Amino acid sequence: MDQTNHYVVVKGLSKHFGASRVFEDLSFAIEEGEFITLLGPSGCGKSTLLRCLAGLEAPDAGSIFVNGEDITHTKPQKRGIGMVFQSYALFPNMTAAENIAFGLKMQGLEKNEILHRVAQAIRTVELTNNEKKYPNQLSGGQRQRVALARALVVKPRILLLDEPLSALDARIRRNLRDEIRSIQREMQLTTIFVTHDQEEAMTMSDRIFLMNKGQFVQMGTPEEVYLSPATEFAARFIGSYNLLTKEQAAAIFDVGSEELYAVRPESVYVQEEGGIYPSTCSSPVQGTVVSHQLLGNVIRYRIEALGAELTVDVMNRSSSRLYAPQTSVKLLFNRAEIKPLAR
Repeated sequence: MDQTNHYVVVKGLSKHFGASRVFEDLSFAIEEGEFITLLGPSGCGKSTLLRCLAGLEAPDAGSIFVNGEDITHTKPQKRGIGMVFQSYALFPNMTAAENIAFGLKMQGLEKNEILHRVAQAIRTVELTNNEKKYPNQLSGGQRQRVALARALVVKPRILLLDEPLSALDARIRRNLRDEIRSIQREMQLTTIFVTHDQEEAMTMSDRIFLMNKGQFVQMGTPEEVYLSPATEFAARFIGSYNLLTKEQAAAIFDVGSEELYAVRPESVYVQEEGGIYPSTCSSPVQGTVVSHQLLGNVIRYRIEALGAELTVDVMNRSSSRLYAPQTSVKLLFNRAEIKPLAR
């Protein structure tokens, strides 16, 4: 991999803690201005990888290049990388403005320049009128904005975000992730974001790097990762896929050379009288409703069919169309959207 053709290049990176392997021989490249999400379950190595990029952990092997420069052994403060932690890591005895200014003071900037850049950062993250408040006087969302402003104010060439939204409630989390993405696009800031939340990854990323047990399972755009999972793990982790055995797939789709197939919940239809369905749908399959969940504009059903419980998503257009448990229904499967999987 030629490190001069990409903004960030990681080659053969490995990290162990004693006899425990975190990850082994990881290689990837990121373009300038990209928003990359490291997505995976807890313990898969994504936060440790981020800390290696930041210089907070030393890799056991491999190289890290930024804009053609080898920074593998460069001190953290010399890398030009900003990092935002899940825990905020604010100084409790400093005001919001003082926390934001801290990195600039460490760089030895003039007072007027510090004041100007802090004021600009406060406006960027919408913290106006909160500059003189201490962390314990701020809400969780405001504290996270201070942490973000502190990382942005030093004008980093890369921004690293380690699960920065996981401690916030759902509404604030949605608002703040939209603001982070907007700021990132406006600044054209190369960003690597760590999360185990699939929705965050899908809505924020240019590309997703899906990790499991210290390895990359799949890399691609949100659409590629969601619509074409590469493995059983990817299908189970992204999108609540239904997994069908070779025998089940053969009965419905007239295929069966692979051991496992994946079908999205929205690719299964509950047949209704007068309904119009894609020409690629299977013949009807008998099923029985087990339960349902209201997910706003979608009703998610669990339906027993083919000897398994399937997840089926139906648009919530009317309460009169709600199927009660034990209701007998007929299911149609869109054969064009079945995906063979590797184990």
